[in-house]
Amino acid sequence: VSCGVVGDESGGVLLSGGLDSTTVTAYAVGRSDHLTAMTFHYGQTHGKEVECAARVAAVLGVAHTMLDVAFLKDVAWYSALTSPEAFAVPKDASAIGTGIPITYVPLRNTMFLSLSAALLESKVLHAIEVEGVPASEVAARLYMAPNAIDYSGYPDCRPEFYEQMAKTLRLGSKLGAKYDIDIEIETPIIHLSKAEIVQMAVELGAPLDLTWSCYEGGEIPCNECDSCVLRAKGFAEAGVTDPLIPHG
Repeated sequence: VSCGVVGDESGGVLLSGGLDSTTVTAYAVGRSDHLTAMTFHYGQTHGKEVECAARVAAVLGVAHTMLDVAFLKDVAWYSALTSPEAFAVPKDASAIGTGIPITYVPLRNTMFLSLSAALLESKVLHAIEVEGVPASEVAARLYMAPNAIDYSGYPDCRPEFYEQMAKTLRLGSKLGAKYDIDIEIETPIIHLSKAEIVQMAVELGAPLDLTWSCYEGGEIPCNECDSCVLRAKGFAEAGVTDPLIPHG
């Protein structure tokens, strides 16, 4: 997620450390002069992706903030990513896209979107009400990295989810109610295949060697979970060598 305030060009980017969010972060860097990368620690099974996010932000020259929302694990516990002792990460590639897998974290994107929108609204309201930036010169945007083509079947990665959330944010925010400002949600890779995302990342100069997509936290990717399989598919179809996979 990237949040930008048009008028003072401040912003923030939600960065998990994976292929998709890293690509969108590189995309957002060219659209705002001052970005802060935000990474949520939500009680996921391993912290490797958080470490990767910090490295990605550093290489891209973006300030990085880790937001500790580990309590989400207590409410969104029905998932292999938050309760690995209870649920195993699926390793059956043939099942990808046939249903909603146990790696889905209940309402994770809904919560991340709400928290990001709250931060963005605070920044925009401060710009208007404290710094004196005319409301007419302000636009509020969230850039997010969901993908609805080559993905595991998560319901909160679909375009219609973000369309409805944009309406909800307008109705529930001061920006919408008082200033008639939409909190726009932009999802630049939602209709791209994984191959197209890899190609976009290469064109943007995203540090793919620092990304981590695997649901496991080992030294090298497991190459069996949904995320690994989809990543491998994308690199193969794009004709690009994945820097995380040993060759030769």
